[in-house]
Amino acid sequence: MNLARARDGSVKEEPPIMSDLQFEVLECGDLSAAQRTEILGLFEANYRSANPAFLEKSLARLRHVAIAYGNRGAAGFGIAESRVMDLPQWPGEVVMLAGLCCIAPSHRRQGLFRALENMAANAAPVPDVSRRLFCGRMAHPAALRSIASIGSVVPTPGVRPSPVQQETGKLIAEAYGVTEFDPETFVCMGNGDPIGYPKIELEVEPHEWEVFEAVDRSRGDALLALAWFPTDPSDW
Repeated sequence: MNLARARDGSVKEEPPIMSDLQFEVLECGDLSAAQRTEILGLFEANYRSANPAFLEKSLARLRHVAIAYGNRGAAGFGIAESRVMDLPQWPGEVVMLAGLCCIAPSHRRQGLFRALENMAANAAPVPDVSRRLFCGRMAHPAALRSIASIGSVVPTPGVRPSPVQQETGKLIAEAYGVTEFDPETFVCMGNGDPIGYPKIELEVEPHEWEVFEAVDRSRGDALLALAWFPTDPSDW
């Protein structure tokens, strides 16, 4: 049984990943032309005005991609990488860089998003450490919910990031290839070309939009989010 704690504190059973799926994890550079076409199709199924250049940059920047296959082809993919990085005040930390992840509409809300990102992030061996820093660029509040309840998450509505958090954010943004980063808002500024607009119905509370106020999707912006788990450094 796969249990998860709901936002109201209750515990519920999560639906299992569909048993009819098969998985493949490979380096992004080893994708075949057919696989790239399938991934692009999923990207376009998840985003209006999906920008193929953003997908290609994601594949070039991060190392691994996990793909789920169903009876009708690719059911989802997740791009990610784990690295050992020297962060401000914390050398040699394991950093999980989550990238673009898209799920076919028929396979959503089954735990597939998290499974694919974990497969891609754990594809390469990293040191066995007591804590890790999870990082992701978020398009909307629903994507942020996966880590929003973690006490160490940055950014947080109404809280200015500390100097060390801002320095860490700059370093992580550079790892993603971001050239313009606002350490006050944690917005990764785009180059003027939209990434795309999520094709999902968002049931979002007003307060969840606060940290996204400075995000301009038409410019290609995204929100950088960081969270330590299972515990954060005492000086975070």
